[in-house]
Amino acid sequence: MSTRYEADQAAIRQRIDVMIAGIEGKDLDALRRSYAPDVVSFDVEPPLQHVGVDAKLKNWERAFAMLDELHYDTRELAIEVGDVVAFAHCFGRLRGTLADGTATSGMWVRGTFCFRKVGDEWLVAHDQASVPLDFPTGRALTDLEP
Repeated sequence: MSTRYEADQAAIRQRIDVMIAGIEGKDLDALRRSYAPDVVSFDVEPPLQHVGVDAKLKNWERAFAMLDELHYDTRELAIEVGDVVAFAHCFGRLRGTLADGTATSGMWVRGTFCFRKVGDEWLVAHDQASVPLDFPTGRALTDLEP
């Protein structure tokens, strides 16, 4: 592995850590700095896609309004880096305390992040969160764990 590859991989890992801190701190400004302005997000909430950083941040605003205290867990993070694009995937879970005081363990989703290098920074250009589907019933399988 080249030194540049390792440095870029570390920078992406740091970007993901900053995003997690932004989520847990309900810091929309930190999250804004992590996304490309033209990010396309396929999140678990409707609609089918959220286009642009403002649309992505509105999704986070809704999550922050539902949860007084929140944590974001990741497992099995893997990162692959190219010259100007990279991708990462992991299992992620948003959990915490709902506004009414009820604790929720959330659900594990499959997360994919596509990064684009802009100057010296890696920004999220696309992300996707998904849950497995039981095709015959059309039911999302939200109780699975990694």
